[in-house]
Amino acid sequence: MEIEATNLDIYGGEPLPWSRVEQALDNYIGGPGSPAFLSTVRPDGRPHTAAVGALWLDGGFYFTSGPATRKSRNLARNSACTVAVSLEGIDLIVDATAAVITEPDTLERIAARYREAGWAVEVDGAAFTAPYSAPSAGPAPWQLYFATPHSVVGVGTAEPNGATRWQLS
Repeated sequence: MEIEATNLDIYGGEPLPWSRVEQALDNYIGGPGSPAFLSTVRPDGRPHTAAVGALWLDGGFYFTSGPATRKSRNLARNSACTVAVSLEGIDLIVDATAAVITEPDTLERIAARYREAGWAVEVDGAAFTAPYSAPSAGPAPWQLYFATPHSVVGVGTAEPNGATRWQLS
């Protein structure tokens, strides 16, 4: 993956290193106290934002959603999305493209990761089921999505402060 950094700091600071983003995202799983917010585009162009139980793995965000939810219906029509997270020392806005994941080995691997984090999820066909989920996910079964990042903006909230945009290709 090629990464191009653009310094957005208006105070003359150095660009933030991509390694800071990677370190902050290492083993990230969103949930109570560290939510991830997914923004999608409604058919009329207005934004829609909802908290999701996202996890960072394989260079992007995995998250779940029921097919009847607003975010899933939006993504079926327009795969463009943004994931926003506030991590230790840095806030991130990740512009991405999301796709439903149905590959059995990936579903099992991601379900295992969610179980390690405390969510009793199981693979059922090409989706997930569990005794519970976040209300924003809608009723089971839940589809697994992968958000492939294209651009990331990071704002340092601890020293060294700064702001940087990374283009990923």
